[in-house]
Amino acid sequence: MAAWDGHGSLDTREVKNVSSPIVNKSCVNLECYMVLTEAEKTAIGSICFLAGPLTFLENSVVLLVILCTAALRQRPSYLFIGSLALADVFASCFFTTSFLDFHLFRRRDGPTAYLFKLGGVTMTFTSSVGSLLLTALDRYLCIHQVSSYKVLVTRRRALLSLLILWGATTFISFLPLMGWRCPTGLTPPCSRLFPYINSAYLACWTSFILVLLALILGAYALILWKAHRHEASMTSLQVATGSGQARMRMDIRLARTFGLILLILVGCWLPALSFMIADVSAVLSHTQLRAFAFCSTLCLVNSAVNPLLYALRCRELREALVQLIHRLCEMGKCKKPTEHFSPESQDGADMSCTALSENGNDVLTNRASQITSVSAEMNKT
Repeated sequence: MAAWDGHGSLDTREVKNVSSPIVNKSCVNLECYMVLTEAEKTAIGSICFLAGPLTFLENSVVLLVILCTAALRQRPSYLFIGSLALADVFASCFFTTSFLDFHLFRRRDGPTAYLFKLGGVTMTFTSSVGSLLLTALDRYLCIHQVSSYKVLVTRRRALLSLLILWGATTFISFLPLMGWRCPTGLTPPCSRLFPYINSAYLACWTSFILVLLALILGAYALILWKAHRHEASMTSLQVATGSGQARMRMDIRLARTFGLILLILVGCWLPALSFMIADVSAVLSHTQLRAFAFCSTLCLVNSAVNPLLYALRCRELREALVQLIHRLCEMGKCKKPTEHFSPESQDGADMSCTALSENGNDVLTNRASQITSVSAEMNKT
């Protein structure tokens, strides 16, 4: 805590009080929130300047492909992926500019301006996690409700769920701006991580995100359980022919794919959420505040990875991207493509749900029609 002396805005008497439990009492002009050293500013600035534009470019490409492909726009699964890409585009803009403006350029906004910027960042990240949950639920219904999937998950219901998601996240994110802020300015019960933020609000928001993450984990766990049961049933029926020995079990392939997805999701979000939980119940040290600044950039890294995990691994979207590039080449008087992709011409069973990955949902989609028959066979026995 003695490092605050270097900011120059605190006199000797104030520095002596820094070690007291009420650490925010001596905060002047938000100086106690600007904790990064020059070397740390350089490192964290490099992360933001690299991850920010990359996140914007990747997710913009995903949005462009979905908007320019009529067949994908009609698919609920790709509407959820489009919502995720839109949230991550906003996150790349709002988080990068706000974070750098505060920690690197040391801009001192008033309560209203600061809470408006923070509300935008909170809205984008909350919508991103919410879109991940809708994507996980869509995949859960795809494998658990094969026969009634298209009836349950319609385009109208998908749009309604997205409208509810964005409306709810916007309302929750701007609650501090609407009045749920720290009643004592910058002194407790203010958060030590975010100026003007009430600790009760921070606790509620953190709990909400943790619930969303838990639901995502639960949805993928149920998908793996269903895939394991299905694979065990198919193995028992095909043991005489030995047709399943030449390839890896479907549930193992899904476990590897989902394991990677969930590892990245939890690894990017849990560090920052842990500091937020600690901020509610304890007084964070100067070193912990600096560590949180680095952990918060992992949320931006997650937004940069999302297109690779959820969008560009989908075969249909990649083919639509290639077709879009061919169209652009034709407009630029390039050589005309010899092959044209038309999502409408694909097999109806292949259109039942979004591809989870190269090694995941392709197997699920091709074998989804077998689940109903296997389940009926199991019920008979």
